[in-house]
Amino acid sequence: MKSAVIVFPGSNREQDVIRALRVGAGHEPVKVWHADTELPAGTDLVVLPGGFSYGDYLRCGAIAGRAAIMDAVRAHAARGGLVLGICNGFQILVESGLLPGILMRNRDLRFICRMQHLKVERTDTAFTRAYAPGQVIEVAIAHGEGNYEADEETIRRLEDEGRVIFRYCDAEGRVGGKANPNGSTHDIAGICSEGRNVLGMMPHPENLVEDLVGGVDGLGLFRSLRAA
Repeated sequence: MKSAVIVFPGSNREQDVIRALRVGAGHEPVKVWHADTELPAGTDLVVLPGGFSYGDYLRCGAIAGRAAIMDAVRAHAARGGLVLGICNGFQILVESGLLPGILMRNRDLRFICRMQHLKVERTDTAFTRAYAPGQVIEVAIAHGEGNYEADEETIRRLEDEGRVIFRYCDAEGRVGGKANPNGSTHDIAGICSEGRNVLGMMPHPENLVEDLVGGVDGLGLFRSLRAA
């Protein structure tokens, strides 16, 4: 596998993603600057990491979604190439039109930084094959605008097409109520594109790939990518 990690002004999780790809996917990613216009030849996976691209001016991800490199990312996705957006990367994916909906301010209007349980809804994607159906994993969240919203028709289509990949839940896998940290519609933590080759998620699996830092529940995502 050959992967490219896109770096924007304000990105701060690119090194975490690079480490996770080394550990879980077994290869060395290439950094690509936001002003570049092409991806490295042979790129299989593009990762948009977390952070605060362009200082989160206008809306989170709004400026980054219109960066020069995003034309190449959209073309890569249209060819069936894999794209992963984490936290701010998810915000960039919706702002760039690669995923539907929008990420709004958290329900309590506060930045949240903590561990969070997720339920794995689909295991037939390139991002989740190493997990078991319905498996509950624990990873980290750190966001102020993680409240996923969309119009009713879009939400219904995401549910009917099985494009909700991760939901917020408690340790027993129960969704709703206090298990939802930000008010996200239908407890949505991550969704994919129609072709299931683009995944956007607010939680940070890249921070939980080694026991030394508190757990390995995020490792399955990167091992899934290696297998894919």
